[in-house]
Amino acid sequence: MNSNTTDTSDTGAQFPNEIPPDEVVEPAEPVAVTGRAAFQAKYFARDFQAGLITGSMAIPLSIGIAMMSNYPIKVGLATVAFACYIGWINAWIRPGNYIGCPGIAAGLAPVLAMGVALFGIENMAFVIFLVSAMQAVIWKFNWQRFLLIAVPGYLVEGLLAGIGLKILLKFMEFTYEIPPDQESATEFWNGARLQMALISGVGFAVFVYLFSKFKDTQPAIPYFALIIAGGVIAQFMPISMLHVEDVDLALAIPMPNFDSALTWMYVIGFAAMLAVIDVIEQVMSNAAIEKIDPLKRKCNSNNSLLAIWISNMGASFFGGMTNLDGLAKSTTNRLAGAMTKFSVLIVGFVVTFFVLNSQYLEYLPKFALAAIMMFSGWKMILGLVHVSHHGPYALMLAVLCGGLVYKVGIFEGLLIAMAVHGIVHYMVYHNADKIPSKTIVKKYFENLAKGGGTPS
Repeated sequence: MNSNTTDTSDTGAQFPNEIPPDEVVEPAEPVAVTGRAAFQAKYFARDFQAGLITGSMAIPLSIGIAMMSNYPIKVGLATVAFACYIGWINAWIRPGNYIGCPGIAAGLAPVLAMGVALFGIENMAFVIFLVSAMQAVIWKFNWQRFLLIAVPGYLVEGLLAGIGLKILLKFMEFTYEIPPDQESATEFWNGARLQMALISGVGFAVFVYLFSKFKDTQPAIPYFALIIAGGVIAQFMPISMLHVEDVDLALAIPMPNFDSALTWMYVIGFAAMLAVIDVIEQVMSNAAIEKIDPLKRKCNSNNSLLAIWISNMGASFFGGMTNLDGLAKSTTNRLAGAMTKFSVLIVGFVVTFFVLNSQYLEYLPKFALAAIMMFSGWKMILGLVHVSHHGPYALMLAVLCGGLVYKVGIFEGLLIAMAVHGIVHYMVYHNADKIPSKTIVKKYFENLAKGGGTPS
């Protein structure tokens, strides 16, 4: 892997800042790599246990991300399950990483929500199909080698920070939501709402404390503790609970329904942005997954992209979402004892159970879900701390990108930030260094070609 790759976080990530690799306890000496990536009999018990724990933790994260994306919860969970099965099968043929766990990423949630608002949920299946086709081309020609150079990692961190702020503010509403029969006609902050806000605050504080205490040993504990405690509290007082829409998961060919050439152009640009962000997140996540691998096995990001685009293409036939191997679930998988991708198959079974029995999800209190998602959003914002290592220019541009993403939108914000980045570099080279414009462009493509081989 490229040693200069920025550590970023999966927040439901998405990117490796969720649990910095240097905080993970690793063996003192590398262990010899033997056996297959998909299954080894000697690790059966460890992988089975890890799959149960990671699958249980993945449920509330996936629910929150699906809600943020304006997708039905069952569709989001079905996407996770399908991606797990494809990831396990791919590990037999072309393993990308060895303990990464697939899922829908929090960093892409507002992008998908924007797509739903612009094109309608009925057209998103075709958009995801188009995304997967673009990713297939990227995989075929191994273009992921160049993406981290064309789009600097600190810009992606800024993008994720803006998205994290959106997530945090979106789910903050759940911290004071009360059942309709508890609302007052005369005042908003009545006794019931103040009580709910207090419970949410205490729940969030306990979650953060438990996460800080167990993140390097048993990161699933804060999730279990919060959900179980929320369920117990709900037995003694009225609390807003999750509602799961019972949608049919039917197979259908993803067909577009756009009425203008301008819309087609916007769809293609939107799909390209979604495809590139998804690929960059996976490449950067693999950089961290490789570091926490207990057997020190190397990741092959292009092989990971094979699983991603196949999963995305398959998901488009049932109206599913985009996926990647994020670090939050992957870190939980590793700390729970996973050694091979067999744990991912168990995760798929756990998630499938809740897809088929979604009525059990309605025992999840909304304030517990809010705490989990707000924490994920905050971790995405904290990714800017890692950008500071790249210097003041990178930090300022990342903050600008985050602000633009939050204020004007993900697509437009990223494009404006990239344009500012290009203009600044042009002015420095052209005015300060007196380099001709043609030479600047030529050097850019030469550097792109030279650096393209660094990420694995």
